[in-house]
Amino acid sequence: GSHDTMTYCLDKRSAVSGNESKVVKFLNKCMPCIVRPIIMKWSITQVLTVTEQLEAGVRYLDFRIAHKANDPSLNLYFVHMVYTTVTVQDTLWKVLRWLEAHPQEVVILACRNFDGLTRRLHNHLVACIKEIFQCKLCPRNVSMRSFFSPFFKERELNLTVIYVDEQFWGNSRDTSFLFSLEEYLKRHFLIFVSGKFFVAGINLTENLGYILLHPFGSLKKMTLRSLPCLKIWIKQQYPGTKKECINIIAGDFIGNNDFVKDVIELNTKI
Repeated sequence: GSHDTMTYCLDKRSAVSGNESKVVKFLNKCMPCIVRPIIMKWSITQVLTVTEQLEAGVRYLDFRIAHKANDPSLNLYFVHMVYTTVTVQDTLWKVLRWLEAHPQEVVILACRNFDGLTRRLHNHLVACIKEIFQCKLCPRNVSMRSFFSPFFKERELNLTVIYVDEQFWGNSRDTSFLFSLEEYLKRHFLIFVSGKFFVAGINLTENLGYILLHPFGSLKKMTLRSLPCLKIWIKQQYPGTKKECINIIAGDFIGNNDFVKDVIELNTKI
């Protein structure tokens, strides 16, 4: 999977997300020439387009969906501090075209955040998903195990969309802390969300104070420094349906390393 899939196309000129802190909004308003480049450096988590990510082997897309404040239209965008240049609808069409060219592949769309979405906009989003993907959508009553079976692949039911049920974020800049937190989650927490689609994010991240103290840093630099540890951690994981097993691993900056290859190779342990 790719974490914050659509951040490769963030709009430098867009407004700061309504969910961001008042301090960030104030600084961006007072010193946009200084603050906006810093925001961009710490917001971008991917450089490959959604099609390039799929070509690279990504099968779990992390869509943070939002509606711009004071926008009278029904247009929906993706967001990570600022909004994207592309709309959700255009991106869904790109995913469909890729699926049509690869009927034996399966993709999971995880939709979340929903910054600024009203009930009307939620209904609009669901209607767009149904209209675009139609018979490729996995039915609501089908389990994930069945979804990945050859039977469904033959019928080209190769897309499932999830409004994420539960999520937990262990945001930290300390790689060792995140890995220890992952072990804690597997042992003590996942049993309480059995039967739901649960996402535990243990991604490297930053806070405003850290960003202000590191004006020349970036999320990419922070991520690339951690890759040797990540590679070791991935190779230690086991896929499967047991509580202690890993099912989806989503990373930043797909294509800059062997992340996808290492994750796919875990399947040889089954």
